[in-house]
Amino acid sequence: MTRWTEESQATTEAVELPSRRRFLQVSAGVGGALVVGVPLAMAAGAPTAGAVLEPNAFVRIDKKGLVTVIVPYVEMGQGTYTSLPMLIAEELEVPMSQVRFEHAPPNDKLYYNPLLGFQVTGGSTTIRATFTPMRQAGAAARVLLVQAAAARWGVPVSECRASQGKVLHAGSGRSLAYGALVADAAKLTVPKELPLKSPADFQLIGRPAKRLDTPAKVNGTARYGIDAWWPGMAFATLQQSPTFGGRLRRVDDSAALKVKGVRKVVKLDDAVAVVADHMGAAKKGLAALVIEWDDGANAKVSSESIRASMAQAAQGAGARARNDGDAEAGLAQAARRVEAVYELPFLIHATMEPMNCTVDLRADGCDIWLGTQVITRAQAAAAQVSGLPLDKVTVHNHVLGGGFGRRLEVDYVVRAVQIAREVKGPVKVVWTREEDVRQDMYKPAFYDVVRAGLDAQGQPLAWHHRLTGSSVIKRWAPPLYKDGLDPETIDGAADLMYRVPNVRVEYVNHEPPVPTSFWRGVGPAHNIFVVESFIDELAHAAGQDPVKWREQYLAHQPRALKVLREAARQSGWGTPLSARQGRGIAVMQAFGTFMATVAQVQVGDDGEVTVQRLDTVVDTGIVVNPDTVVAQVEGAQLFGLSAALWGGATIKDGKVEQSNFHDVRVVRMNEAPLMKTTVLSSQEGPGGIGEPGTAIVGPAIFNAVFAATGVRQRKMPLDPALMTKKA
Repeated sequence: MTRWTEESQATTEAVELPSRRRFLQVSAGVGGALVVGVPLAMAAGAPTAGAVLEPNAFVRIDKKGLVTVIVPYVEMGQGTYTSLPMLIAEELEVPMSQVRFEHAPPNDKLYYNPLLGFQVTGGSTTIRATFTPMRQAGAAARVLLVQAAAARWGVPVSECRASQGKVLHAGSGRSLAYGALVADAAKLTVPKELPLKSPADFQLIGRPAKRLDTPAKVNGTARYGIDAWWPGMAFATLQQSPTFGGRLRRVDDSAALKVKGVRKVVKLDDAVAVVADHMGAAKKGLAALVIEWDDGANAKVSSESIRASMAQAAQGAGARARNDGDAEAGLAQAARRVEAVYELPFLIHATMEPMNCTVDLRADGCDIWLGTQVITRAQAAAAQVSGLPLDKVTVHNHVLGGGFGRRLEVDYVVRAVQIAREVKGPVKVVWTREEDVRQDMYKPAFYDVVRAGLDAQGQPLAWHHRLTGSSVIKRWAPPLYKDGLDPETIDGAADLMYRVPNVRVEYVNHEPPVPTSFWRGVGPAHNIFVVESFIDELAHAAGQDPVKWREQYLAHQPRALKVLREAARQSGWGTPLSARQGRGIAVMQAFGTFMATVAQVQVGDDGEVTVQRLDTVVDTGIVVNPDTVVAQVEGAQLFGLSAALWGGATIKDGKVEQSNFHDVRVVRMNEAPLMKTTVLSSQEGPGGIGEPGTAIVGPAIFNAVFAATGVRQRKMPLDPALMTKKA
C-alpha cells in the first residue's frame, strides 16, 4: 500500500513531568533573562560519520550544503516552522534560503519541551523553551565545520570563520562550502563548550523573515491531518452522546445500511459511527440512524444550574494563591469599598480544521495521521486503545488547521482507534462541525468575586480576589496540581502587578459535568479580564483617569509602565470622541510578555458594539521574527474579540445548544478593527506571544464600552440589551 507520506520513527521514552515547584521556577525565570537549555549531549556528541552531518537531533546537513532543521514543535499558524530554523541558521551562519524543515517524530527524550517536561506545543513556550537550545544546536554544527576546514587547510581554527554557508580563511582568502566539509566534520566530536553569538552580531534574529511554510499553504501542497488519503480507504463520521456522560442505549441502523456507499455501523458504549466509501455517504448514513440515548445523571444540567453551583462554591474560602499583609483588615480600614462579581462562560475552540484522525490498524502495528500538539500523548493513546506496544505505533504529524489548545487533547485519537478496531484497512475519522462544537472540551467557566478598599485619597489599601472554576491541570497533569492550586488557573491573578499593601488571592476548585480543556490564553484569558476590568472600576471610583491611576501603582514595573504609556500615546488617549464612542485600556504581564492595548469602540443605538480600533504595544523581550509577533498579537486579539462580543457555550438539558458558525459567531473581515501593533526593542529574555493578545483584548473592550455608555458589564459576552439608547 502506497501512502501519501512517510516519516521516520524514533524510539520514545517517557520522561517524568516536572514538579509544580520546578514548573513555576522555570516559567518565572524565562520571563526575565533565564532560558533553560536542553543538554545537547542527550541528542548527540559522538561522531556521525556518513553522507550527512548530524551533530544533534535538530540539525542535518547533506553534501550539497542543504540544512534540514528538525522542528520539535508543531506548526499551527504561529510561525514555528520559520522561527526555530532562524535560531539555528543564525548560529550556523547560513542564509534562510539554504534551510529546510521537517517535523520531529514522537520522542520525549530528544524533543521534550524543557518548560513543560515532554514533547508538547502550547503555553506560548516554543521560543522561550528553544531560544538557547536551538542556537546551541546550530553552533554545534558550525564549530565542527570550522574545525574540519581548519584541519584540511592545516591552519589554526582561530584563523577561520563561518559565513553564508561557507568557512573562510582570513589569511589566504580560501573558502569551502559546508557541503564539501560534511564528511570530514561528521568524523569529529561535538565539544562541550559551544560559543554563541552576541545579540549585537545577530543577522537574522530580530529581522523580518518570510515564512518557510507559506509557499506550500498557498499552492496547496501543505499537508494537514485531514488531507490523508489513498485509494480504497474508508471514511467515518460519528455521533457521541449529546448529553455529558450519557450512554448509547440502542440504535436502529437498518436505514443507514441501505445508503449507497455505507460499509458498516460501529457501536460503542457512548457513540456510534458510520463507515463508508466517502464522507458524503458516511454523513447520510449517520443522519439515517435512529438512536436512543440514555442521558444519565446530567440530563437536567443547564448553564443556570452550573452558575448557581459556582456562586454557591464561591461563598467558601479557597486555596490561597497569594496572601500579602492582611486583606480583611485593609478592607475594614478603607474609606470606600468596591465589590464586583465577574462571570466568564464556557468557550468553544471551533478550529477551522475539524477534529480528524486517520488510522491504519494492523495486527503488527498501527499508523496514525493527524495534527496534534501532543505527539507522544497521541502515540501513547493509540497504543493503549489498540493494545500494541508503543514502538509499534507510528505517528505522522502534520500542520494544524488551528489548535488553540483543542489539540492538546487526544480524545479524537481514542475515538478513531476505537472505530479502526472494527474496520479492516485504513479509515479516516472526521468529526462534523456540529459534532466538533457539541463535543468540544471547553474553556472553563468562572465566577469571580473581587473586593477592594480605597483610602480617602483613592489609593488602594486592600485587594481580595476569589476565583471559582475548573482546573484543567488537575486532570491533564496531576503532578502539577498541589494544595488545591495549579499554576495555569491562577496565572494572571496571583501575580497582580499593581502595588497594593494587602493582597489575598484564592482559588476555589469547582468541577462541572462539562469537559474542560486549555483554550488560547489559558489562565490569563480569564484572570486578566477580571483584574483589568476591576482595576478600571477602582480608577473611576477614585475619580481618576484610568491611565493615570494605573501609572501610580505600576511605578515599580518599568516594562509594564512603558507599554502602558506608549499605548495610551499612540491611541490618542484623552482626545475627544463622538457620542457613544469610548476608549478603554488594559495592561498585562503573562507568558513572559508585557502588553498594553487601547480599544476604541462605537456603541449603536441598538446596543451593538463595533470595535473600531486596537492600539497595542508589546515588550516580549528578544524577538526572533517581528512579523510573526505582530501576526500573533493581532490574530489572538481577533480570537479574543469574538469571545468578548459573542462567545460562550450555553447548556440546556445536559447538552450544548450551539452547533455551527451560525451560532458560534466569529469576527468577519468587514467587522475587524483597524489594528496597530508596536513591538518595543528589548534585550530581556524572550517571552511567549501566541496567547497574550487573546487575554488583553476583552477587558480593553469592556472598559471602552463603559467609557462610551456608562454601563459597566461584568459578564462575558457583552449584552447589547443593556446598552440600547432607551436603556
